[in-house]
Amino acid sequence: MSIATNYTIHSDQRHFGWDCSIPPVEIVAPGDIVEFDTVDASGGQISPDSTVVDVANLDFSKVNPVTGPVSIDGAEPGDALKVSFLSFVPSGWGWTAIIPDFGLLADQFEEPALHIWKYDPETLDPAVYRPGIRVPLKPFAGTIGLAPAEEGQHSVVNPRRVGGNMDTRDINAGSVLYLPVEVPGGLFSMGDAHATQGDGEVCGTAIESPMRVCVQFEVVKGLNLNFPRFVTPGPVTRHLDKGGYDVTTGVGPDLMEAARAAVSDMIELIAKEHGLSPAEAYMLCSVCADLRISEIVDDPNWIVSFYFPRIVFD
Repeated sequence: MSIATNYTIHSDQRHFGWDCSIPPVEIVAPGDIVEFDTVDASGGQISPDSTVVDVANLDFSKVNPVTGPVSIDGAEPGDALKVSFLSFVPSGWGWTAIIPDFGLLADQFEEPALHIWKYDPETLDPAVYRPGIRVPLKPFAGTIGLAPAEEGQHSVVNPRRVGGNMDTRDINAGSVLYLPVEVPGGLFSMGDAHATQGDGEVCGTAIESPMRVCVQFEVVKGLNLNFPRFVTPGPVTRHLDKGGYDVTTGVGPDLMEAARAAVSDMIELIAKEHGLSPAEAYMLCSVCADLRISEIVDDPNWIVSFYFPRIVFD
């Protein structure tokens, strides 16, 4: 069902860094519904016909573009922008890559790799990775944020207080996100849409996919948030739960090293059991497996668990 929108922000109205001096492409009122047409995280450098050579030649000054910014009338510093996600209309294709010097296990995976995905954008049936391996889909936008008050251009690659590259799977259709406003109008932008992603996005990419996203804006006066917060409809893992999970763990005093250990062991497990190369297993983990902190109170060692959904191999 199509949603009546007040405005459409087209994909050519995009920028590559958060900057409060960028003029808004549109000024909208609270209650307005706005459609954002987003490009993929490569900024169009990777296409359905791309090869691994295109990954090796990525121009990082053009990655992770966001569509916008949009100014919301009446939003002032100290307020919160309430963003209700109404719909995601994906393109039907996407990509996952290992990018050299990027990702949780960059030191173990130094060579580029690429997988091009095709999926049905209407049914959103699980996307085929290879025969016998299908990944359930759950579209969302990875990068969502407002302009920071600090002058100058700020990277779109990392998250920050006003949002940014949060890569949070559960900010999906039906979710409501609250972002702290630092500049008049907020200056909202969005991009980096994913057809699906595992929590942690361990290789650094999900199923990166161009997408149209409809949102509705409201302003909550004087909320004075420290960081973003959101409400999401549940259950949040229903698309993955049916077959149960294989789980590996990492144990130690450093959460990052524990996460690396858990992911490394899962890559070894599924590569051996399902005939995948380590690079193929790493990319597959990134799009559907979830990192969780299982224990963080029993000093000196903490436990990080990595949940891989067995439904992928059904």
